[in-house]
Amino acid sequence: MKEPVLHQFKQSKNAIAVLIDPEKCDNGAHTLDLLEKSKFAGVDFIFIGGSTVTRKEFNATIHFIKSNTSIPVIIFPGSSQQISEKADAILYLSLLSGRNPDFLIGHHVQSAAELFEMELEIIPTAYLLIDGGTQSSVAYVSQTTPIPRDNSTIIRNTAIAGKLQGKQLLYLDAGSGARFSVPAERIKELTTIDLPIIVGGGITTIEQIEELHQAGTNIVVIGNKLEQDTDFLLDIYAYKKVDQSKLTIEE
Repeated sequence: MKEPVLHQFKQSKNAIAVLIDPEKCDNGAHTLDLLEKSKFAGVDFIFIGGSTVTRKEFNATIHFIKSNTSIPVIIFPGSSQQISEKADAILYLSLLSGRNPDFLIGHHVQSAAELFEMELEIIPTAYLLIDGGTQSSVAYVSQTTPIPRDNSTIIRNTAIAGKLQGKQLLYLDAGSGARFSVPAERIKELTTIDLPIIVGGGITTIEQIEELHQAGTNIVVIGNKLEQDTDFLLDIYAYKKVDQSKLTIEE
């Protein structure tokens, strides 16, 4: 019996996820190269999703990736159309940083009946968009304003509201192609809420990954950087290898 993905998230320390956008996925040699390097690097999860993906593109990408990797595949949906029973789990995102009802509950209602019949692990997720210095696709499509990256009170209160609503996970996102990632200081302030924390957007260096992990991030998500340079996964391999050796020494 497979271990639930949420349990894996809770147990994760210094984990890495690779985000694949089906709209930018060729379902061919480039994606196979990405998957092979991800396995070699010790990547823990594959996230799949995008802001403007058709259901046909989405299902084709899920099928291709599940056929070519044993790494758990998690749906990171941009709309109600991005669901598939072939995945291992779906992050059931509520965009709590915005006030657009479609992304708070509307897309959920549209997909609820179909999801209810699927044998798919559903993880209620508090999704917070944090200003990354550029207008992200998520902000544009959802027509919402990100929370200022230095406003610790709003970020923390929004995260707490998510927990009180019953969310099982916090996802802080600076958006695809962000100039700045979510500050590590904001992550430190959220660790006492006692929910697994995922951070993505604007992460392009090993130093950023390490800083976010040290601040208490369970899973760091890398997306745009790998679209430009899959060899960055070799740097991740070295980082994960060093991190594992530290754990061994501590034990």
